[in-house]
Amino acid sequence: MSTEEMFVASLRNRIRAMNILWERAASDLTLAQVNHHEREGVLPMAFSFSHYIKAQDQAISRVFLGEEQLWISGGWAEKVGVNIDVLGREETVEEMQHLRFGNFEQWKAYQLRVIARTAHALDGISAGLLAEVLMPQLPPNMQNIFCAIVIGPGAPLRKLEVLECFVYQHGLRHMGEIEHGRALVGLQGMTS
Repeated sequence: MSTEEMFVASLRNRIRAMNILWERAASDLTLAQVNHHEREGVLPMAFSFSHYIKAQDQAISRVFLGEEQLWISGGWAEKVGVNIDVLGREETVEEMQHLRFGNFEQWKAYQLRVIARTAHALDGISAGLLAEVLMPQLPPNMQNIFCAIVIGPGAPLRKLEVLECFVYQHGLRHMGEIEHGRALVGLQGMTS
């Protein structure tokens, strides 16, 4: 196995492992638990689920499959009964702390479809595909995001960074929020 093949396999495996954590995290939560709002200024788990899984859906659907997001094409906002239907990247904590799901079983169904779509897309990645440049540099409104730190000033955004930053590292960051939220409602974390 070449170094490039080993790297691609590692990235594929890391994203799949992380998505297993997302599946486990949702599996034993109730609607009341996922919507639990600890106090002002603290986001409910519903926000972290909504923000991250919809971002994964967007990245995989648009960048790797050239398709519309499942969230949109499947009418999931209505099925899930989400009361605030925005990604939550540019909105404030004060706004997003009010996000709630109406039907967590429908959310779980949507999340499973996103994860399956991601697994399918990962089957087709290669080092050459990951090297493809999507934009010569991030736009001004994205200069303060984590990915901007990863790629550095003036550097191009490649498909690699979409998977590394917007899918993998982003997913792990928000999984930490989920694990903390689970503790606040009396549940265990996802790993030891």
